[in-house]
Amino acid sequence: MQTLHRFMAQHPQLFVLTGAGCSTDSGIPDYRDNNGLWKRRKPILYQEFMGSEHTRQRYWARSYLGWIPFSQAKPNAAHQALAILESRGRIHQLVTQNVDGLHQKAGSRRVIDLHGRLQQLRCQSCGEPESRHWMQQKLASLNPGIEAYTAAIAPDGDADLETDFTQIQIPGCPICGGVLKPDVVFYGEQVPRHRIDAVYAALRQADALLVAGTSLMVFSAFQFVREAVRQGKPVVAINQGKTRADDLLALKVARPASETLMELVDQLPK
Repeated sequence: MQTLHRFMAQHPQLFVLTGAGCSTDSGIPDYRDNNGLWKRRKPILYQEFMGSEHTRQRYWARSYLGWIPFSQAKPNAAHQALAILESRGRIHQLVTQNVDGLHQKAGSRRVIDLHGRLQQLRCQSCGEPESRHWMQQKLASLNPGIEAYTAAIAPDGDADLETDFTQIQIPGCPICGGVLKPDVVFYGEQVPRHRIDAVYAALRQADALLVAGTSLMVFSAFQFVREAVRQGKPVVAINQGKTRADDLLALKVARPASETLMELVDQLPK
């Protein structure tokens, strides 16, 4: 912690990269264990979602149930600490892999949602945006009794439910009837180029990179750590388990993100 404190003092314009470990204390489960291995079945692939009506039926039935606790999640100490650091002028840019919007709920403003936000949908044919609230209402009206299912919350607004999904009715785009998909980057899908460019531009202007609550196993995030090292900028990670960048780190603090970040805030001058 003393070394981390010195790092923060020496690098006032931080680029912060966060992941699921920042939201677990808000009740949102993560995907990987401390060794970076999957805890559960891998997330749905973009190609599976687009190519199979049954896959979409399964996705939306489970997601209908998972969205309720997911959307009610509150920011925890990790989100609050990062918002405080930004308000004190210590964070140049925050980039999150999470799709929950909790950084913004905590008060952070300099946020790039690398993988999008689950609260918005987009038609895969005409590009029309739609709200998740609209989808929840349509699913309920088309599928009477769906709210009676019980399921445990899973990562990214999913839910653990196995049943006969063949009767689930899914609304199409209200404009063209096309397939509606959450406006988030699924596995097998590319992060939009303009978003990648914005992240690289922010990284060039920062003086160091702080990783918090992510194993960096997904290349879309790991690439920025690699680029920071290429630019000669130190990278520090706060993460309880293994990360893909362990051999690139100047420092690793193997502690929970929430308590570590809040302790850091308490130690830094206001």
